[in-house]
Amino acid sequence: MSDKKPTPRQQLLGMITSYWTSQSIHVAAKLKLADLVKDAPKTAAELAQSTGTHPQALFRLLRALSSVEIFREDEQGRFHLTPMAECLLDVHGSQRAVAIMMGDEHYASWGELLYSVQTGKPGFDHLYKKPVFDWLSEHTEQAKIFDAAMTGFHGSETQAMIDAYDYAGVNTVVDIGGGNGTVLAAVLKRHPTIKGILYDLPGVIERAKKNLADQGLTSRVQTIAGSFFESAPPGGDTYQMRHIIHDWTDEQCHTILTHIRKVIPKDGRLLVIEMVIKPKNEPQLAKWLDLNMLVLPGGRERTETEYRDMYAKAGFRLERVVPTPTEVSVIEGRPV
Repeated sequence: MSDKKPTPRQQLLGMITSYWTSQSIHVAAKLKLADLVKDAPKTAAELAQSTGTHPQALFRLLRALSSVEIFREDEQGRFHLTPMAECLLDVHGSQRAVAIMMGDEHYASWGELLYSVQTGKPGFDHLYKKPVFDWLSEHTEQAKIFDAAMTGFHGSETQAMIDAYDYAGVNTVVDIGGGNGTVLAAVLKRHPTIKGILYDLPGVIERAKKNLADQGLTSRVQTIAGSFFESAPPGGDTYQMRHIIHDWTDEQCHTILTHIRKVIPKDGRLLVIEMVIKPKNEPQLAKWLDLNMLVLPGGRERTETEYRDMYAKAGFRLERVVPTPTEVSVIEGRPV
């Protein structure tokens, strides 16, 4: 194998065609190919029979994926699970739902990136004729994929967050836009004396109740249905949001934070868990996720200075930014 560094032309071509790989992974995830070879390797013909696909076309897909170590073909033409293919298994916390979601609505919406750059508006809205969260509320299967994808995409952040941030002295955490309750559940399991309030839209709350019950936390969590654009529930001394603020415009974020400011006690804490954009040319996932926010919900990732200004306008003081081993930080605010 040559150790020669790719030329700028070759590097750029690899970036231009990178969606070939991502869409191939998407199809493999939809067909559950990893699950089908989990217990024993199989040929493309055997897999085609199980998936209702064209044998030669499926072989070509698997051959391409095997060339980047997603599956491995042996001398008998059978395809094996590899460490990366194992990440596509249909299990909790895997990358399967991420691959499905990214290859469906996200992929289609990124096709509208030029529209978003020209107008500053979400490509999703332009394509699907309504905002992404409204659309998800009407498409239950895609909403389930979205929930699972958020766990798969951001799952490693949860442990890192509760390891990095000290919840000592907290009595009740209100998780605003808490989704299926995964983040709140992790906090409560780490801190047995803390109670929780999960606040989200009615349809989301119904999905969260089962998740919390499965984890034996029903007695410690109050679930409240509502919109953070209309109000925030009282009763907590700590209000947290993970990957909520980045979904929305500055004006919408101001509305959310203002509602929290009305109910948070004077000694309370505001915890916003987000990626904080680094300066200039430093490579960072947040800078690409920022574009995803532009194309999908219409929000954005922000710098520390932008968070400081946002907090101040809503009546909070940015106390500190607590980094974690992952991309996210805990941006702690206090009422002023």
